[in-house]
Amino acid sequence: MAVIHRTTLTPTKLELLASWLPRQAWYAETGRAPELEKAGGFRLDDPRGEVGIEFMVAVDTSGGEPVSYHVPLTYRDAPLEGADHALIGTAEHGVLGRRWIYDGTRDPVLVTQLLALLLGRAEPQAQSVSDTPDPSVVSSYTGEIVSPSVTSTGAADGPHGTDVVVETEGGSLAIRVIRVLDPGRDDSGAHLGHVTAGWRLPDDGDVRGRFVVVGDR
Repeated sequence: MAVIHRTTLTPTKLELLASWLPRQAWYAETGRAPELEKAGGFRLDDPRGEVGIEFMVAVDTSGGEPVSYHVPLTYRDAPLEGADHALIGTAEHGVLGRRWIYDGTRDPVLVTQLLALLLGRAEPQAQSVSDTPDPSVVSSYTGEIVSPSVTSTGAADGPHGTDVVVETEGGSLAIRVIRVLDPGRDDSGAHLGHVTAGWRLPDDGDVRGRFVVVGDR
């Protein structure tokens, strides 16, 4: 299980995201620099214990209405080969030292564990507490069983999110990582699978919505 350290990270994740978010295709431009607040999320464990995996929600309050961004992140103790384009930044961790922080949709470890979550083979963990499952995170997959043995992945950004194609020994799967979360959206019958979780809005309190959907029927 991943250990959550109560320590410092310099610069902070939100500081790194404030400069990274405006460069993304799915960013909702407000005409101002992002003003971010951490608003929820969850973690998955890397079976090898080498890579930190977090699905973070950061709410931008710089515009007229708050916008909730879903940002999967991975934390590594060395650069990921061939992934310079996915690097969000580096930071100094008070316990672990320098960490390389990546857009997790381009990190094969996160994608593999996300697939395991959809197939019921990985358990979501609390975002800020060590060794604590988070039962509020719900996942399902109603398509044909796909082998969890990932052979390759690819990702492409668009205005609605990041589409990740996962190639496995048992076939391929199209996963959309929703980037701008919408608690009012109801598409439960439109996809083969999903991950649903909760987060907080500045004025409306706790809400829930789709973080990930799998393929169209």
